[in-house]
Amino acid sequence: MTSNPNSKPITPLLDTVQYPADLRKIATNDLPQFTEELRAEVIDAVSVTGGHLGAGLGVVELTTAIHYVFNTPKDRLIFDVGHQCYPHKIITGRRGQIRTLRQGGGLSGFTKRSESEYDPFGAAHSSTSISAALGFAIANKISGKEGKAIAVIGDGAMSAGMAYEAMNNAEAAGNRLVVILNDNDMSIAPPVGGLSGYLARLVSSSEYLGLRKIASKVTAKLSWRMHNAAERAEEYARGMAMGGTLFEELGFYYVGPIDGHDIEQLIPILENVRDNAQGPVLIHCVTQKGKGYAPAEASADKYHGVAKFDVITGKQDKGPGGGPPAYQNVFGETLAKLADTDPTICAITAAMPSGTGVDKFAAAHPDKSFDVGIAEQHGVTFAAGLAAQGMRPFCAIYSTFLQRAYDQVVHDVAIQNLPVRFAIDRAGLVGADGATHAGSFDITYLATLPNFVVMAPSDEAELVHMTYTAAQHDSGPIAFRYPRGGGTGIALPDNPELLEIGKGRIVRDGKKVAILSLGTRLAEAQKAADILDSKGLSTSVADLRFAKPLDEDLIAKLMATHEVVLTIEEAAVGGLGAHVLTMASDKGLLDAGLKIRTLRLPDIFQDQDKPDVQYAQAGLDADAIVDSVLAALRHNSAGVEDAIA
Repeated sequence: MTSNPNSKPITPLLDTVQYPADLRKIATNDLPQFTEELRAEVIDAVSVTGGHLGAGLGVVELTTAIHYVFNTPKDRLIFDVGHQCYPHKIITGRRGQIRTLRQGGGLSGFTKRSESEYDPFGAAHSSTSISAALGFAIANKISGKEGKAIAVIGDGAMSAGMAYEAMNNAEAAGNRLVVILNDNDMSIAPPVGGLSGYLARLVSSSEYLGLRKIASKVTAKLSWRMHNAAERAEEYARGMAMGGTLFEELGFYYVGPIDGHDIEQLIPILENVRDNAQGPVLIHCVTQKGKGYAPAEASADKYHGVAKFDVITGKQDKGPGGGPPAYQNVFGETLAKLADTDPTICAITAAMPSGTGVDKFAAAHPDKSFDVGIAEQHGVTFAAGLAAQGMRPFCAIYSTFLQRAYDQVVHDVAIQNLPVRFAIDRAGLVGADGATHAGSFDITYLATLPNFVVMAPSDEAELVHMTYTAAQHDSGPIAFRYPRGGGTGIALPDNPELLEIGKGRIVRDGKKVAILSLGTRLAEAQKAADILDSKGLSTSVADLRFAKPLDEDLIAKLMATHEVVLTIEEAAVGGLGAHVLTMASDKGLLDAGLKIRTLRLPDIFQDQDKPDVQYAQAGLDADAIVDSVLAALRHNSAGVEDAIA
């Protein structure tokens, strides 16, 4: 493990701040030093814990300015996604816990309502902040309460339609709503300088807004045509000078672009916005991801997500190299090879090319790879259109992100029985990212749909076979789910195998207990079988491969020849176990007293921890399998041998 040779940074100003009320006691001219100390603290903390670094470094000044100017938590500050919230956590009473980020029992890596009153709305998925802030603002308006709602949203999150749906309805909030567009990719505005900062201060000032109001009254007395024409001319003039015409059309008063790292410029602009009646307001703030830490600034991804690292060198501790390949890379490389000989194969991802392995495909087939941004709904229907026109599209999307496109999966894919292939990454529990990214529900929400085939590989070799099988499946939609992280180390096949749809395999024969496994719990099922065999309980293990359609012949045979049947899956209730129970009930296989148990994720949202700890807590490891079998046989571990002798 890489150690941090430095002692903690020297932070005399930061040491005086536990909450934003303390921050507001600092003189304005001391705020640049404060932000340097806050940035150093973020870097040092994340070097110990790992996590999201670049995004937080980019909003140090902005976060400081917002808490300095606005009366948080009475004014509600809502971060979109939340991976940039580490500086916010440090100055809202959680500095003492900041080195527990993303660890079991520690702070969440995202905003979380149960953690602090300064986190009014939890977020780890993108593009929800404006809608939520609008809700807070309108609630205050209806009840007559004071307080503004401030949404901080990145330019990447603005690629999702939900952000525009919210802005289209935001006008009713008036000046109670402030949206800060954190443009950290220079993708919307040109570089900013002193002139644009001056213009931003000018158009947000009470003097300008007062003159604007007087001019509006004068033109209104002349004629409605002149009034409207003058108003439009002023909006478009500001839009051409500063790039805000789109936002003005959506009902916002646009201010910017401004330098998000110049806190002396940020403070008066935010004060103007706070104190004036014009609204809703959108402040366009240009920042640099990874700002202030040279290794992050030089990195292609600006150290978006990092392991523990050495502060001096920036070298990350990514553990021993040479391990099994990550599942997403196995998928991406396999798909790229298949596309070498199949010109109809194409790949779609939603802002996660490296996370899903589509970057591997894109390197080999750039003209057939599509990153649609944070727009899963569009991505799924786009894939449906491709499929309807004879292509073989693969939608590679995280399990939790695919939830955002469920109506499109049903309406545009399943009902029309279009052969869209869904490569579902991050299936099962995901460790440090916690409940917001855990792929718990996809088996349930897909296997309930007519026309769908749902698969889960038990290892990376099986993933190769399932990718090929999906490519060849032209009769309807098909999905395969796989976990985050590295595989088992099994050798990858030179030639993929075409799996028979709805057919599993026996990997171990026994006589008394049958374990029906779906997905990568197969290794734990085999460990459990070893333990059960040592207790005299002869155990079969089946790799079902398919949650839908079930291998009914195989399951019925095992139920007829074993006393205890147990299913195990890395998914919530309503998945494999529910489908097996339904099948057994329909066929009368339970009538003779068969003991059947279903192991699945518990009916809770599990907090972050190491994956093996999470699965043990969920009761999905070898020990839990053994305990479930013994409980079904009504014997304790000490008396089993005698009972079956």
